Amino acid sequence: MDKLVERETATRNPLVAAPALAIQFFLIPLVVVAVTAAVYVGFRSMLTDSRTARDYLAEIQSGGTDRRWPAAYELSRLMADPKVRGDRTLGPALVTAYERAKEDDPAVRRYLALAIGRLDPPFPPKAIEDLSEALADSDSEARISAIWALGSSGDESIVGRLQALYESSDAGIRKMTVYALGALPGTSQLVTLRTALQDPAADVRWNAAIALARHSDRDGVGVIRQMIDRQYVEHAVTREVRQDEDQDPIADVMISGLRAAAALKDETLRDPITALSQQDRSMKVRAAALEALKDM
Repeated sequence: MDKLVERETATRNPLVAAPALAIQFFLIPLVVVAVTAAVYVGFRSMLTDSRTARDYLAEIQSGGTDRRWPAAYELSRLMADPKVRGDRTLGPALVTAYERAKEDDPAVRRYLALAIGRLDPPFPPKAIEDLSEALADSDSEARISAIWALGSSGDESIVGRLQALYESSDAGIRKMTVYALGALPGTSQLVTLRTALQDPAADVRWNAAIALARHSDRDGVGVIRQMIDRQYVEHAVTREVRQDEDQDPIADVMISGLRAAAALKDETLRDPITALSQQDRSMKVRAAALEALKDM
């Protein structure tokens, strides 16, 4: 009996059981994690896309229906790299691809317009003409992409064509039109931008105020004051704050307003900006308010 008791005690001794527990609760899961990680890395290495802008262009022009728009999307992302868009021979090829995509999937036209819009000005010959033709595209998203690209062109001659689009019943078209007019040089668009300060859509009014600030015009200060008023913005913005994706549309509007205020250096906005820098619940907004105060 004593031996049985001794044997049972020995088996239950935590010091003796520790290695078995370590294998069960630590080493085995660690091996599983290591194997999973190895499989993941293997798949990633297989899926890593090392294609160039030229490769994507070739796929847009000769690939199947289900491959052209993803290639156009990847190309538009690749054009954000200054080294890629530094290739001056790429611009004419993009314009040619855009011309050939007139009857293609609207998504192809959208992403090619975004790719052209990321070129450094001046745009290649025919780019302005082709993008201007796209302002009558049957797909509203393709029109919006073309408007954005024209706004990035730096070409003042297209201001008149864009101003006409502010009459659209589509708030998305008006919003992008106002943004593009603000990005372009010149002063002839200021009348339209001031009109847009009264637009029924809040996004359009905000874009108009920011656009005017880019032109050192103070007519949008009242709207900017609303943009940095958290209570007002929370009432106006209906999109959800996604903490898991680090997205806060309310903070984004307020930060845009703070940057516009800093550009104008308007002293009438100093007090609310100071309050935001000390009390706002968003650390991003506080940081932007501090930066605005420095610039002012």
